[in-house]
Amino acid sequence: MRRSITGFSNPTVKLLRSLRDKKHRKREGLFLAEGLRLLTDAREAGRLPQMLVMAEKRERHDLLDALEADVIDAGGEVIETSRDILAKITGKDNPQAVAGAFAEWDTSLDTIDRSNSDIWLVAQALRDPGNMGTMLRTCDAVGAGGLILIDDCTDPFSVEAVRASMGAVFTQAIARATWDEFVPWLRSGAGQLVAASLRDSEPYRGAPYSAPCFILVGNESQGLPEAYEAECDLRVTMPMRGKADSLNAAVAGAVLAYEVLAGLEG
Repeated sequence: MRRSITGFSNPTVKLLRSLRDKKHRKREGLFLAEGLRLLTDAREAGRLPQMLVMAEKRERHDLLDALEADVIDAGGEVIETSRDILAKITGKDNPQAVAGAFAEWDTSLDTIDRSNSDIWLVAQALRDPGNMGTMLRTCDAVGAGGLILIDDCTDPFSVEAVRASMGAVFTQAIARATWDEFVPWLRSGAGQLVAASLRDSEPYRGAPYSAPCFILVGNESQGLPEAYEAECDLRVTMPMRGKADSLNAAVAGAVLAYEVLAGLEG
């Protein structure tokens, strides 16, 4: 179905705008993604928006035409509106010409098949949406199976995290669990739990990694709780050559993921 919206007070505009807030995303079961590249990545990953919102007087593009046709064929809704209204929906002064409202999918541990990949990233209490997006991009880059979020992490479906993921939110498996749920799940099958740590650790280069390897990254400011580190099968340390005493959480995860990849392939 196609329709046009011209008023800022339209109920659909209010609904879409509300998706910038976590409690409203949870209530509606929807989240926002903006930009033709992100929406095309979603389409190629088999995910289509329930509502496709496009700016009036936009430039024609074959990918946008294909996206619009697929949304309509799937029973979704295509909405044309002004750039000012699109700016209100996305919260950006200069919005891109297209945005979509996607249904959130199941993020329980039951959706994870550990045999799908040799590498998985695990983030504990990650708070920054930029780091969330970066870790999803790292998953995609190293061919990981996906990202498992432990305890109270920032929402992977927030506008900021989706934008920072550069489309990886649509290509990667995502699961959410508490630590007490994750550990029994991990120990119920094959899986090596690895974390960067200073406690009883060995150099990360050439460490004995084994597949499937679950790379555990802690909170940006506090790191991993001692009990969580104690549960790890392998603790490794990365040398700090300068005055900084640690790496950014997402950067540390990326460095370790590439080393694990090299170790498993070597």
